[in-house]
Amino acid sequence: MATSQLSGHIFRSSLHRRTIFRQCHPTSVFLTPPKNIKTKPLKYDRKFKWLIKFSLVDKQTPTKKPTVDMKQLVEFLYEDLPHLFDDQGIDRKAYDDYVKFRDPITKHDSIDGYLFNIAMLKQLFRPDFQLHWAKQTGPYEITTRWTMVMKFILLPWKPELVFTGTSVMGVNPETNKFNSHVDYWDSIKNNEYFSLEGLLEVIKQLRIYKTPDLETPSYQILRRTATYEVRKYDPFIVVETEGDKLAGNRGFNDVAGYIFGKNAATEKIPMTTPVFTQAFDAEKSKVSIQIVLPSDKSLNSLPAPNQEGISIRKTEGGIAAALKFSGKPTDDIVREKEKQLRSSLIKDGLKPQSGCMLARYNDPGRTWKFIMRNEVLIWLEDFKLD
Repeated sequence: MATSQLSGHIFRSSLHRRTIFRQCHPTSVFLTPPKNIKTKPLKYDRKFKWLIKFSLVDKQTPTKKPTVDMKQLVEFLYEDLPHLFDDQGIDRKAYDDYVKFRDPITKHDSIDGYLFNIAMLKQLFRPDFQLHWAKQTGPYEITTRWTMVMKFILLPWKPELVFTGTSVMGVNPETNKFNSHVDYWDSIKNNEYFSLEGLLEVIKQLRIYKTPDLETPSYQILRRTATYEVRKYDPFIVVETEGDKLAGNRGFNDVAGYIFGKNAATEKIPMTTPVFTQAFDAEKSKVSIQIVLPSDKSLNSLPAPNQEGISIRKTEGGIAAALKFSGKPTDDIVREKEKQLRSSLIKDGLKPQSGCMLARYNDPGRTWKFIMRNEVLIWLEDFKLD
């Protein structure tokens, strides 16, 4: 429509000019219009003007895409997710009414179902949620890495369940709100709902381990696979002496005597757990037995040992992998567990150091074998939490 009107006006405009140029031959001739043809001013066509205007707008102005400040949403998650299970809770206004939530054993498709799942976990498990990082991984996608440690309070022994993994959170570009949340656990391969492997992973962690109600070295679980945990240990102090074997007891009475008052100040020091035995090389030619000292003590405040062969040393902490098992540990069992752990670490691309540690948490004379908690630990080099 706009084209036909435009052609008409151009044609009329040519006729009404006082001078017309026409190329007939190589030589041009100037012609004047006959006197009986009256010229009229070109009428202003408002409709024609708007047709041209809209045509230009349609062709020159691209469709504006929704803009989402993904950096701001990442910063929001750093502030909001630590409140996932506390009294403040997450900000409901940051989520669409329709939220697709999936983990290997749970499924919800609304914000109400999503919040119900959070409330249920809070009541039954008292979760400790730790956010490690959050970053943009797609145009409208943010991925987070986390650790969640839970205690199932309905069972008398209150088993500890540990899950680590990533969450992929989708953003609705029309509302700037989250509209999906999908969890992936590090400890299983099949993370699609409903995962039988995921259910068995939960059941496996409900078994009985007896951990004494004593102070232990402080650590944070960074990753939990099907066979081991990767932990970040804070520095701690030990009293140690020479041992004989990883599963042996030689030297225990000497280090226990130190905390029971056989020291320069005859000071009794609270008992902790576990008792460590450490092999410093692959051949396990040198072994020490260690008791961890309370965290409120320092090297300067501790009394000196009054027995030769006993020393106090600060362990700088670091990243260690731990494999948990029950029963009464023997040297053969410990060596087999160490071999299994080292093989898994190498397979997963990690760098285990030489040597290992055995952690024994229970008094063997007062604890049933099947509920004893033991761990083999190997320190790692250059670990990065991806």
